[in-house]
Formats: sequence, structure tokens, C-alpha cells
Amino acid sequence: MNVRRLIPSAALAGAVALAATALTACSGAADAAGNKDGKVSVLASFYPMQFIAEEIGGNHVKVDTLTKPGVEPHDLEITPKQTAQLAEADVVLYLRTLQPAVDKAVGQAVAHSGLEHAVDATALTKLEAHGKPGHGEEGHEHADGDEHAGGHSKGDGHDHGEAGEDPHVWLDPTKYAEIATGFGAALEKADPAHAADYRKNTSQLVGKLQALDTEFEDGLRNTATRTFITTHSAFGYLAERYDLDQEGISGVDPEAEPSPARMKDLQALAKKDNVTTVFFEALASDKTAKTLAKDTGLTTDVLDPLEGITDKSQGADYFEVMRSNLKNLQKALGAK
Repeated sequence: MNVRRLIPSAALAGAVALAATALTACSGAADAAGNKDGKVSVLASFYPMQFIAEEIGGNHVKVDTLTKPGVEPHDLEITPKQTAQLAEADVVLYLRTLQPAVDKAVGQAVAHSGLEHAVDATALTKLEAHGKPGHGEEGHEHADGDEHAGGHSKGDGHDHGEAGEDPHVWLDPTKYAEIATGFGAALEKADPAHAADYRKNTSQLVGKLQALDTEFEDGLRNTATRTFITTHSAFGYLAERYDLDQEGISGVDPEAEPSPARMKDLQALAKKDNVTTVFFEALASDKTAKTLAKDTGLTTDVLDPLEGITDKSQGADYFEVMRSNLKNLQKALGAK
């Protein structure tokens, strides 16, 4: 195992410490009496949070999600039924800035409904801005100096939060492990009777994420090109982690029409950097990707941002889809 790539113990310890602040108005153990089966009710905002909750909670929790399979999480609107779910949940796990409707609903549940354990995943790791914040769909023409520190996350058109922070932290296994560690600690506080099991499950999940990180590091170490083009600029953390250069076509909305100038820019870049593939996601239209590919003689393939699992996904869970992403990246980048 590549020790250099293992998640630093200091970072994991920090995630545990941050779990205390991520718990909003936490005042003692959660009372799961509301569940007839005696399980702790956990409400997750969308799939990556749901997966962590299920893996760590195991048989002691009942996990529901606000974002059903096939629903675009960025555009989620909270229903009255879901508002009631938030008020009744023992623990809520969400990722601030990704879903504004969820952020607002959680805040209201904490203030007015007695929700004691609201865990914000962004407090368990460090969010970063990839690309210049505030640019719209035509804001991708990158000039010198438009690179993130490390220089491999250009062209990300996200504009989340005041600082343009990119919320897609789960696509970096090391950051996802920090969230898992922090949530595990929060769940121990919410349900101390099963703390030992949560601690064991957290350790196992972190270990699997460390192994996945090593697979990506080894699998992408030697490639013919370091640049990939994608319709959905969700892969800034992954690109930075593995020394790649993400070039997004249309920013946060994978189905938005890019400007002619951007398409021309990408055609030139594809030729310059020996790009072979334009990636699209399984849950969105591949129209834009196919248009660019046709104009440049490139192929298309799937790179899944893992915002949800459906029957169209290239895998049944987080790990399977991430390994499919790795395989597709290796092929596109010419891994040796």
C-alpha cells in the first residue's frame, strides 16, 4: 500500500473533533423510541451521505434519503412529507451548499422542530474552490493563473456558496473517509449504546476507502495524457488528488448548452493535450458530449459523479461505481 497516500491520522482525528461542531444543538443521546423497531432513524440528504450512514450504522439504524434514485440532487425541492421526516429523525446527515432546499429545511427543523443531531458533512472535511467562482456556463475560457493550487482542476464552473466552494468531496476517497470518520463519531454520541459497533464499522469503511485511494493512485500514475473532458464539472477533487486536469464543458449543469467559444476552446485543447474521450454521466443527456466528440473525432464514455444509484449506473454501490470510473479513466487517459 502506498503509505504516502494514506489518509493522515491528523486529518482523521480532526474529522472526529469536527463531528462535535457538526452536530447542531446536540444535547445527549438520541432517543430512538420513535421507531417501533428500536432503531435509530437516520435521514440522509442524498446517496453519498446515505451510503456512509448505512455502512457505519449497520443493523442499528434505519436510513432514509431525501433524494430518491434518478432525481438530480442539485434541484431537489423539499415536500411537506420530507419536512415532517426531518422533524422526526434522530440523526440527519447532509452536505451543506449542494442542496439549498435541504440546508433551509434542516435549519428550520433545528430551530422549530427539536432536531438535535444534524450533521453537516462539510464541517468534517475541507471544501475547496475549483476554478474561478461566479462564472456562468460561458465562464470557462481559462487564462494563465486560472488553475487551482496544484494546477489540475481548471474549467470547473461550479458556483456553490459565497466562495464558490465545490461540494463534490465524496469523489476523493480520502475526503470521503474524513466525512465517514466524523459521522461515525457523531453517531456514537447520538447512540452511545452501540458506540463500539459504530467505531468498528467506521474503521472498516475508512480502510476500504484507503484501499480505493491506492487503486486510483496506482492506476493513474502513468498515463499518456493527464487531461479529461467532462460534461459535468464534478471531478475537481478527484483531479487534484490524482494529478489530473479536469476540463468541464458546461459547468454544474451537465445538460446546459455550452457557448460556441467554449466548444472551440475544447477542440483546440483536445488536440493539444491528446485527449481521446469526452465523458458524460449516465443520469443526464449525452447530447453535448456527442456533439463535441463528433466535431473533434473523439469517443464518449461515462464518468459518474455518484450523486445517485439507478439501474443505469455502472455498479450497485459507491465502490463499484468508483472502480468503473477508474477503469474508464484509465482507458481514456491511456494508462500504462
